[in-house]
Formats: sequence, C-alpha cells, structure tokens
Amino acid sequence: MYAVVRSGGKQYRVSPGGSLRVERLAGEVGSKVTLGDVLLIGSDEAVRIGAPTLAGASVVGTIVAQDRAAKVMTFKHKRRKGYRRKYGHRQDYTEIRVDQIQG
Repeated sequence: MYAVVRSGGKQYRVSPGGSLRVERLAGEVGSKVTLGDVLLIGSDEAVRIGAPTLAGASVVGTIVAQDRAAKVMTFKHKRRKGYRRKYGHRQDYTEIRVDQIQG
C-alpha cells in the first residue's frame, strides 16, 4: 500500500515503514503527526484518486528528527562593475517515519 500526500506545497509518495523529509512541522521528536492532505491511495487491487483530496484519509507518522539541510551557496555578480554577493541558505526540515495509512 502507498499514498501520495501534500505537505509544504510539495507532493510525496509514502508507504508504511518508510520515511520522508518535509518542510518544518511543529512538534517534538517522538511525537505523532498526521498528514491530512492525501491525494491518492494505491494498493495491489485498486487505486483511489481524490478530487483533489480523499475525504477521511490520512497518513500517521512519528517525528524522527527536526534538523536543517546542508547549506546551499548562491553567488551573484555583475561583470565589470565590481558587484559580487555570496550568501547561503539552510532549509529547516522535519523527518517523519510513516506508521500507517488510514482510509
């Protein structure tokens, strides 16, 4: 069984026992989190597609980590003008272990 969920404006395919990294969600490590925007649930027998989401479906998981991703460096410049800017960005994320898919 698998599901496609939406979190932070992105879509993820998840299955029980798997893990995923989503943009930062509120909660402590070890607490349960429920993702309610389930777009699709599939199994060996059938696939159910929401319009746009499936009513009553959810994905329940446990927060494994609250961390920050690796730094992404960005560099801008304008030729012959002496203008140079270098800056970095580290995105906050939450790692979730999927426990079950309901619905």
